[in-house]
Amino acid sequence: MTNEPDFQTYQQRLMRVSAYIHDHLDEELDFATLAEIACLSPWHWHRIYRGVHGETIAATVRRLRLHRAAGELVNSDAPVEAIARRAGSSGVPAFTRLFKTTYGITPASYRKNGRHKMFDQPVRQEESAMYDVKLRDMNERRLAGLPHRGSYMAIDKAFGSAAGLMAAAGAFGPETEMVGVYYDDPGLTDEKELNSFAGFSIAADAATPEALETRTLVGGRYAVLTHKGPYAELHKAYNWFYGSWLPAAGHEPADGPPCEIYRNDPRDTPPAELITEICVPLKG
Repeated sequence: MTNEPDFQTYQQRLMRVSAYIHDHLDEELDFATLAEIACLSPWHWHRIYRGVHGETIAATVRRLRLHRAAGELVNSDAPVEAIARRAGSSGVPAFTRLFKTTYGITPASYRKNGRHKMFDQPVRQEESAMYDVKLRDMNERRLAGLPHRGSYMAIDKAFGSAAGLMAAAGAFGPETEMVGVYYDDPGLTDEKELNSFAGFSIAADAATPEALETRTLVGGRYAVLTHKGPYAELHKAYNWFYGSWLPAAGHEPADGPPCEIYRNDPRDTPPAELITEICVPLKG
């Protein structure tokens, strides 16, 4: 007997989130509340949602509002302007463009024809890519580095500056690891507001090099996914991990951010040969 969640449990939790969204479609959704409804860590719940359903919460809301608008077009006499506002569009032109992109015809033509395309909650199609995932007991890590704010793909600038300060202080050693900590979910947070940390592991009793900050990664059980290839393709591994591996494996993420350990140097390694370990803390 185990209390660890299986795929069905994850689906039930996400169904509660979907039901809440349906019932509060005209409200500004609070992501902390959605995490509580899902009974999942605020750090990870939306990655699981996106991995399972194949779309972000914002995309779900946009899709459901548009679906409701389609029903209002054929089942009511409400002005298109009012329907557009309720769907969250800035005006009729923007609503018309979005509607035509989705339904293939303009709102006026749709209302005249009386068609209503049914939308079900999407479930992510099985990914063809597979990755190696192992459970690993990791010791607490102390990191020296620099914070980064903005696109995660631009964190290399912070790594470069931190590496220079580490080298100047003679802080590099044979056991030094290059570690990125990613605090925000790109599916929930505007790119310019994303927070991360570009760090290098240092001994617990080592002095922090001048001008660098420290962070501590908690020890414990981690799921470690090994990705080989360009950093620009890491999002595919994250989607597979949260949408396929995690629910099927019956594990639940702990309340802490994921991190990435970079096992080779991007300065002298071809992109196709880059090895990245995505580390997600687990409960238990």
